[in-house]
Amino acid sequence: ALLLLLQGGMASPAPSEGLEQLFRHLELQQDALVQTLKEWVAIESDSVQPSPRFREELFRMIVDSVDTGSQQLPDGQSLPIPPIILAELGNDLKKPTVCFYGHLDVQPAARGDGWLTDPYTLTEVDGKLYGRGATDNKGPVLAWINAVSAFQALEQDLPVNIKFILEGMEEAGSVALEELVQKEKDRFFAGVDYILISDNLWVSWRKPAVTYGTRGNSYFTVEVKCRDQDFHSGTFGGILNEPMADLVALLGSLVDSSGHILIPGIYDHVASLTEEEKNIYKSIDLDLEEYRNSSQVKKFLFDTKEEILMHLWRYPSLSIHGIEGAFDEPGAKTVIPGRVTGKFSIRLVPHMSASVVEKQVTSHHLEDVFSKRNSSNHMAVSMVLGLPPWIANISDNQYLAAKRAIRTVFGTDPDMIRDGSTIPIARIFQEIIGKSVMMLPIGAVDDGEHSQNEKINRWNYIEGSKLFAAFFLELAKLH
Repeated sequence: ALLLLLQGGMASPAPSEGLEQLFRHLELQQDALVQTLKEWVAIESDSVQPSPRFREELFRMIVDSVDTGSQQLPDGQSLPIPPIILAELGNDLKKPTVCFYGHLDVQPAARGDGWLTDPYTLTEVDGKLYGRGATDNKGPVLAWINAVSAFQALEQDLPVNIKFILEGMEEAGSVALEELVQKEKDRFFAGVDYILISDNLWVSWRKPAVTYGTRGNSYFTVEVKCRDQDFHSGTFGGILNEPMADLVALLGSLVDSSGHILIPGIYDHVASLTEEEKNIYKSIDLDLEEYRNSSQVKKFLFDTKEEILMHLWRYPSLSIHGIEGAFDEPGAKTVIPGRVTGKFSIRLVPHMSASVVEKQVTSHHLEDVFSKRNSSNHMAVSMVLGLPPWIANISDNQYLAAKRAIRTVFGTDPDMIRDGSTIPIARIFQEIIGKSVMMLPIGAVDDGEHSQNEKINRWNYIEGSKLFAAFFLELAKLH
């Protein structure tokens, strides 16, 4: 579909009367558009599992692209990195150039994981299109292509120049992508005015959203070691400092029962809350009761919509993820682990720095807590990942264009939201290319990206295609 899109020219009727024609065309073609999504979902483009078969499937999705070399895995295996598509359509200097980023790889999925249908067979039930990659990210990529193709099918002049960057390793950490963006900064990206990403979800079932920020992430391991072998608790219990007891005390010292992080200085650089920002949270469409029920959580730590959203998006959070080396299987095994490693992460927000947080966690807190235990064991702390947060200027032209396009298609103003997770590509583009970056999701809050029974609603898929078409026209007017 993408290769066909990039061939041939375009004629030009007036865009004012053309928008309704574009919408009608997308409505009439929706079965064909769903069929294309079905064909894309059928390709098992799993980038996470290090298997030659899945890597071959990724190559099926991507052709005529930039070669990015091979990936060396910890087990010594070498797998080719799927090429990255760099494509463009139009070079009219009077028009804005907008670059769309998307990815064509998916998380692992199998029927036995709890899927109600085959994850690689797009299945429609009550207007919901179930399949791995339907919403993350094949559906949004196709919606963008659908919008561009509609202009071509109706022989309307495309009001913007288009560039695509599509990769196949996002779910595995976007291997080689940052290097490529840096390399192409003054070539492929030279004329880009705006960068758009559609790789997240609304916070609502029916109200659209525009995303202007994400949290960063600093991921830590803390190892406590007595020796490499485990101990029998009947033989050694009571006469040594047990590594697991030390580790549990260390992990328990990080955060209290109200979610407040106990590391000294951790909140010192968090951006202050402004009245303007506070008002944004008030207008967001979020039914707390419905959100709680759908999340299957008995009680959240906060009682109001505003507090919930702020602690998801603009305040840091600390999560404990697991312990390596501990006995975690069914049954009663009386073992004292000789060495254990705890894993935890801190979601970073403006204006926190990963390097500062690393010092606060290590020398300002864990070393102090461990020394007070007077343990004979050895402790080692390491920050294995440090990704900064991203935030954009919502007064930029493409944000205004997105708001206008959403009003046209959906008849409402969007929720202006942030994302509590980390999407490194937004920061990479903003820092290297130096242009406005925006996230314009089209999926509903319950789409279940990364989860069993992932889906995109047919309505979201088709209306999302309309949204991108309207966005092109609004961006051209403002630019």
